Amino acid sequence: MANLKEIRNRISSVSSTMQITSAMKMVSAAKLKKAQDAITAMRPYADKLTELLQSLSATLDADSGSKYSDQREVNNVLIVSITSNRGLCGAFNSNIIKQTQNLISNTYAGKKVSVLAIGKKANDAFSKKQIVVGNYSELFDDLTFDNVANVAKRLMNMFTEGEYDKIVIVYNKFKNAATQEIMTEQFLPIVPVEADVNVNLDYIFEPSKIEIVEQLIPKSLKTQLFKSIRDSFASEHGARMTAMHKATDNATELRDQLKLTYNKARQASITNEILEIVGGAEALNN
Repeated sequence: MANLKEIRNRISSVSSTMQITSAMKMVSAAKLKKAQDAITAMRPYADKLTELLQSLSATLDADSGSKYSDQREVNNVLIVSITSNRGLCGAFNSNIIKQTQNLISNTYAGKKVSVLAIGKKANDAFSKKQIVVGNYSELFDDLTFDNVANVAKRLMNMFTEGEYDKIVIVYNKFKNAATQEIMTEQFLPIVPVEADVNVNLDYIFEPSKIEIVEQLIPKSLKTQLFKSIRDSFASEHGARMTAMHKATDNATELRDQLKLTYNKARQASITNEILEIVGGAEALNN
């Protein structure tokens, strides 16, 4: 059994760790509330924008497609991998890295695949393989629509200029504080929308439907990327809060076990001292 000093040192170390994890949990909980409100408020707008775009697209002729819906033979693929800049959030980052690696090794095996990293963890994981063509970790320092729109513009230019034939986004979708869903969404080309025979938009369009769609598509793509990053941002804080909660519980349990071990060792030490005193007194009497 370890001596009393070693056990005291371990109790002190575990208590310090517990204070840190508890503080990190509270910080993540505060940030989660703000991030959750932001993504919850944004989803209806993003969904309605997509619905409007689909309604308009369904009424257009097949030959009036956008340059962003150009279906080409897939040879060059770009994966936008969205992780966090920091760790201590459970399997949040490793799940995205594994999914990205799965796409590279299986889904797009035989293709030339590159990665655009949003988050330091993705950049660290794939820069060693020399397939990272961009790192936008600084987005999380000032997460605004304008900053994300600049990244979306670059992605759109890469596609329209023929640099990549397909662009997909891999991220964690926020469901609740304890649950995140790994999403793989096609960013470009735009997934063709099946025309709905019941679509009947009895409106006068100014400008024309085609011009409206051409203006809506870039805005919709920027919104899609922004929503994905917002989802990931909220998921990160939810995952970190959950991980730190579990870490705090584990540290509390370990501290209690160490205290019990310390008390047993202390009692054993006291008992031995009493036995030595009694033994010495008996020896003097004899």
